[in-house]
Amino acid sequence: MITVSTDKRKLDVPFIQDFLKDIYWAAGRTIEEVQRTIDASVCFGIYLNDKQIGFARVITDYVVFGYVMDVFITEEHRGKGYSSILIENMMNEPQLKEIKIWRLATTDAHFLYKKFGFTALNHPEKMMEKVVK
Repeated sequence: MITVSTDKRKLDVPFIQDFLKDIYWAAGRTIEEVQRTIDASVCFGIYLNDKQIGFARVITDYVVFGYVMDVFITEEHRGKGYSSILIENMMNEPQLKEIKIWRLATTDAHFLYKKFGFTALNHPEKMMEKVVK
């Protein structure tokens, strides 16, 4: 049985860090850093028979803006629709219902997010960033 939960006490932080430490967008993130990101976010664990198989988090002010980060399903469970279940639960989460602007960055999952209304930025020329190495 698949379940999705926002209960941070259920999250398997070593599992999350083990996945993220090798993925291109979070390479090298320590377990302490992963815990700090969890503490500062609305988090979603997805579980198959109570075993965590994926994760996602949202950084938000709960009214204006939400930024989706660290979305993953373990490789052995991909292709079964679990990522759609995870994103659907995120988009329907009551504590996030007032968010007016959702953003995310993806290299290879545009097809997934388009199903939930995400599009390319209308005005990318207005966006700026500062990356600290």
